[in-house]
Amino acid sequence: MAYQAIYRKFRPKTFDEVLGQEHVTTILKNQITSDNIAHAYLFSGTRGTGKTSTAKVFARAVNCLNNSDGNPCNQCEVCKGILNDSIMDIVEMDAASNNSVDDIRELREKVKYPPSKGRFKVYIIDEVHMLSKGAFNALLKTLEEPPEHLLFILATTEPQRLPATILSRCQRFDFKRITIDNIVKNMMEICDELGIEAEERALRLIARNSDGAMRDALSILDQCVSFSDKKITYEYVLSILGTVNNDFIFDITNSIIEKDLDKTLQLIDTIVENGKDITQFIKDLITHFRNLMIAKSSDKLENIIDLSEELLEEIKEQATRINLSSIIRTINILSEAENKSKWSSQPRIILEVAIIKLLKPSSDLSVEGLIERINQLEEKLKGGTISVVKTKKEAKVEKSKDNYQKQTINIEEKAKEKIETKTKKDSSNNTSGNIDINKVSKSWPDILKRIKKDRISIHALLMEGKPTSLENGILTISFDEGFGFHKDAVEKKGNREYIEKVISDYYGIELKIKPVMAGETAPSEKDQDIVNQVIDIFGEDIVEIEE
Repeated sequence: MAYQAIYRKFRPKTFDEVLGQEHVTTILKNQITSDNIAHAYLFSGTRGTGKTSTAKVFARAVNCLNNSDGNPCNQCEVCKGILNDSIMDIVEMDAASNNSVDDIRELREKVKYPPSKGRFKVYIIDEVHMLSKGAFNALLKTLEEPPEHLLFILATTEPQRLPATILSRCQRFDFKRITIDNIVKNMMEICDELGIEAEERALRLIARNSDGAMRDALSILDQCVSFSDKKITYEYVLSILGTVNNDFIFDITNSIIEKDLDKTLQLIDTIVENGKDITQFIKDLITHFRNLMIAKSSDKLENIIDLSEELLEEIKEQATRINLSSIIRTINILSEAENKSKWSSQPRIILEVAIIKLLKPSSDLSVEGLIERINQLEEKLKGGTISVVKTKKEAKVEKSKDNYQKQTINIEEKAKEKIETKTKKDSSNNTSGNIDINKVSKSWPDILKRIKKDRISIHALLMEGKPTSLENGILTISFDEGFGFHKDAVEKKGNREYIEKVISDYYGIELKIKPVMAGETAPSEKDQDIVNQVIDIFGEDIVEIEE
C-alpha cells in the first residue's frame, strides 16, 4: 500500500476522536440523536482545527444505519461505502478552484437527484469564502429552499467574507485553536501506535510551533519521523524547524537588555551561518519578549506560559532587568520586522535594522524612539553615570568672587533700575485677568499642537504635564511623580523661554510658566519677583561662599 501522511492516516473517524472541539461535537451528536438536523451548517475557524474532518464524520453519522450516541458506526454498508468512496452521496467541493457561477449552476442541477444509499446527499464546500459574488447569488436560492434530502456543510477560515444572506441561512459553529496539552497528548498516542520514541519537550516544541493546528503539528511530526528513524529528540526538531534553542534566545535577549550592539549582531551572524530561518527566529524572539511582558504584568505565569518551571524562573529573573515600555517597544519593532522579512530577499538586513533601531534610539525618529531616549537619560541620571561639566561654571564663580565688591557697590542702583523696569512691564502687560485656568486647560491641546510643529522634543516633555493654576501672570504646570526629568527639562532657560513665547503669542498677553512636581505650589508673586530680580542682576549661577 502507498505511504499515507500521518495527518491523513489518523484523521478522526468519530466525533469522540475530534480533538478540542467538544462544544461543536456535543451539539452535532444531540441533533443526530434527536433527529433535529438542519439543512445547512457553517464550520469556521483557523486552519488545521478539524473543520473538514468533523464535516466528514457528520456526513457519515447522518446516513449511518446503526449510529451510536450520534457517532457513526463505520461498520454498516453506508459507512463503509462512504469511507472507500464507493457511495457517491457525499460530495466534497473546493470553492477555491470551483468558484464560478457555472460551477454553482452545475451543482444546483445535481442536487435535485436523491441519494443512492443513504438518507441525505451531503455537499461539503471547503474554503467557501472563495466563491465569487455571482456564485454566492446562485447558491442562495438552493440554500433558502433545499430539497428534503439535501444537506450543505460549508467550511471557511474567513467567515467575515461571506455575505450576510448566506450566514443567516446556516447554523454556525466556530472551531477553536487546539491547546498545546491536547496536541502533545494526541502526538504521544500516535507515536506509541507507530512505535516511535519521542521526547516530551520535543513534542511540546512541535506543538508550540503549530499555532493551535493539529494538522500542522502532525505534518512536522511526519518530517521528524522521516529524519530521525523512529526516534524524535529535541535537537532533531530544532533542526527541522530551523529554529534555535532556549539558551540562545536568552543570550541574545540579555545582549539586547544590556544594549550590547556588537554582541547582538555577532549572535545574528551565528544564526545565519548555521542556516537558521531568520523569520522563524524573529517569531521565537517575539514569543520570548511576550513571555517577559507577561512575567512583568502577572504573577501567575504557569497558567499563561507553557514552559518548564526552570525556564519560568529564568524568565522572571530576566524580566526584572527590563522595563515594560521597552518590552512593548521591542515587540512592536520585531513584529514589523517579521512582516517585512516574509517578503524580503534579504531578511538578515531587515533583522539587523530592527536591532539597531532597538539599541540605538537616536536612529529611531518615531515618538517611541524619542520616549526611549528620554527613559535612558532618566536612568543614567538616577544612576549617576552622567557627569556634569563644571569648567565654565567654575570660571564664572571665580569671576563672581573677584568682582564681588564691584557688584556690591552698584547693587542698589541696578536693583532700583530693574524693579522700575519690571513695574512698568507688569503694569502694561498684566492683563491675565481676562483668562483663567479653565480657559487654559481647554486650549492646552491647541498650544501643544503649535509646539509640536516646531519643537517635538519639548512637546514630548509637556505631554506629561498639565496646567493647574494661573495667578498673577504665572501659569503653573504640574508633573506627576516619576517625571522629574521632564519638569527639570522644561525649566531650562531656553525651553522655558520658548514655551512662554508660544503661550504669550497664543493669548496675546505676557505669561510666565512655573513647572512644579505634583503636590508642590508655585511661589507667590512677591517671592517670584525677588528671585527674578536676583537672577537678572547676578545671573542664573548659584555661588556658595564658605568662610
